[in-house]
Amino acid sequence: MDLLFVLAGIVILLILILKKVNPMLSLLIVSVLTGLMLGLPVQKVMTSVTNGIGSTLGGMVMVLALGAMVGKLAEDSGAAKKIVYVLIRVFGVGNIQWAVLLTGVLVGIPLFYNAGFVVLIPLVFSIAAAVKLPKLYVGIPMAAALSVTHGFLPPHPGPVALASIFHADIGRTLIYGLVLSLPIAVIAGIFFPRSIIKLPVQEGQRGQLDLAEDAGLPSALKSFIIALSPIFFIAAGTIGGLFSTNPIAKNVFSFISDPTMALLFAIIITLLIQNIPVQKAMDSCAEGVKSVAMIILIIAAGGAFKQILVDSGIGEQVKLLTADVPVSPLFLGWLIAAVLRITLGSATVAALTASGMVIPFVTAGASAELMVLAVGAGSLMLSHVNDTGFWMFKEYFNLSLKETFKTWTMMESLISVLGLIGVLILNYWI
Repeated sequence: MDLLFVLAGIVILLILILKKVNPMLSLLIVSVLTGLMLGLPVQKVMTSVTNGIGSTLGGMVMVLALGAMVGKLAEDSGAAKKIVYVLIRVFGVGNIQWAVLLTGVLVGIPLFYNAGFVVLIPLVFSIAAAVKLPKLYVGIPMAAALSVTHGFLPPHPGPVALASIFHADIGRTLIYGLVLSLPIAVIAGIFFPRSIIKLPVQEGQRGQLDLAEDAGLPSALKSFIIALSPIFFIAAGTIGGLFSTNPIAKNVFSFISDPTMALLFAIIITLLIQNIPVQKAMDSCAEGVKSVAMIILIIAAGGAFKQILVDSGIGEQVKLLTADVPVSPLFLGWLIAAVLRITLGSATVAALTASGMVIPFVTAGASAELMVLAVGAGSLMLSHVNDTGFWMFKEYFNLSLKETFKTWTMMESLISVLGLIGVLILNYWI
């Protein structure tokens, strides 16, 4: 019976989202209603909401805020554009998809999905026009790269929030995420568009790119340092900690691999190497935090819903019901997130809602880091008309609904399924 009440809560959440009620308010309303339907006392409901918000934000709010600052500094300094120009020079016009894909990965690490999309889409259109290629042929590699980093890599909101909820190690999550992200991005961003887009027959040589626009941008070295320094600190600290036996060294590696410290170091380094006034940089940081304020609040409300499900024992009921099902708990985590994604639209809301149901799988022995990636992969499944990303892609590329389903929806679903397969393979080997 309790599962029916949870289903009713999810239906109410769906209705509120379809009615365009803000996701944060929708999650808070549904958290309270679901708690009451599950028989929790009123005081317990409010305690669960408060504890859920506190426990979720406590471990990640600074990571999200600092990550937004790094991303905004990379955007405003021109580092993101410089990376595009450098990679195009390196790869050349003949391998333009690879250049755009790698650009999407590098720019997508510090920038959140929407920001990365808006920053890169004008460059994608310019590149496509210059080399006389269809916009989608050049644009899908960018979208696939940004989607992969959004679903699998900290400091993006979904992976960071899930890591906090599952008590997963951020460094290991990042390393496992990178192992998955690169081949998945290649398949979804290079081979997929080549299989569905027929290139026009060209008469003579393709056009040449004019890269003179990069005048006034930071140097290539500075640009790559700005974009990649957070990942360097987290990955280096995690790997160093795994192989170091000296207690002092292990403490140092643990310190620099902490995502809050890694991002703080990245901001300090960016401020030191940028040739802009400190006040202007601080304004960029403030704007960056403003851009993710609502995302942080949505995650907080999702934490409240998660805690209601945990305190009501729903997760244990799901665990008992699936105890005799001969499938991996990682697959079940992916499946629950996928169903919620298809139903609710928002990848972040789907991942956070699923987390409250799959926590018992982690406490029972499933890898916390792999569960983060499994749920993250599920939250990307079958994006359609209830997802803002669907409409953003459709409108920017001026596609029909049918064309958007054949490109964007198929690409997201491919990333989701490949993510699940990759997680199961990693679970077998580690």
